[in-house]
Amino acid sequence: MSDGGNPLLRRLKPPAPSDRGVDGRRRPVRVFVVSAVRLYREGLWESLDRREGIEVVGAAARIAEGVAAISTLAPTDVVLLDIAAPGGLGAARELVELLPAIRVVAVSVPNDELDVIACAEAGVSGFVTTESSIDDLVAAVESAAIGHLHCSPAMAGVLLRRIGALARTRADTDPARDLTLRELEIVRLIDEGRSNKEIALHLCIELSTVKNHVHSILGKLGVRRRAEAAARLRGRMPQLARD
Repeated sequence: MSDGGNPLLRRLKPPAPSDRGVDGRRRPVRVFVVSAVRLYREGLWESLDRREGIEVVGAAARIAEGVAAISTLAPTDVVLLDIAAPGGLGAARELVELLPAIRVVAVSVPNDELDVIACAEAGVSGFVTTESSIDDLVAAVESAAIGHLHCSPAMAGVLLRRIGALARTRADTDPARDLTLRELEIVRLIDEGRSNKEIALHLCIELSTVKNHVHSILGKLGVRRRAEAAARLRGRMPQLARD
């Protein structure tokens, strides 16, 4: 296979009209390859195109060329992105942003926890490490196409631990974490400009009860004034209203 020196491989296949062909069979997963290394692009193309259920529709050396080509290939299901080159993670984030309806699978990912986490945080739908086989690549592509993640149990554990760590960090930085539901409601009413008396009437509780709640809120948030309490939580007000 040759691209005549053009970084965008020209053997682009016409789009399928629907998920199923004329014989009623589900159409193959349509894949586009992005890699700066021509040998790698063509190697991935040839290897995947031989697999039943997968159809490589094109390839490009750079993201801009890939996005331009993909726009003419409807539907493209999965983009394989080689992130081994410098700036690979930035390229992954760019692709995810530019092609939100298409799954991005990162290939050539170092077999390291931090690199896998970085790929997940970049928004990819799957990854294939440097130790993976062609079978692993096929599984990653097929899984990504249906919204699943193909990875080893060890890597699944890594990602779950990362989610747990992020949740703990978010809880530690959430100014509302120690407030009760009643206190959150009162903060919302304070932010609407209501006085303690108006809050008491609105909630059908005693004025002294409102004052006690306000005192507790100020202490938990480490502020001195009602307006400061509302300001600290103002960015969360839509969420608090839904809660």
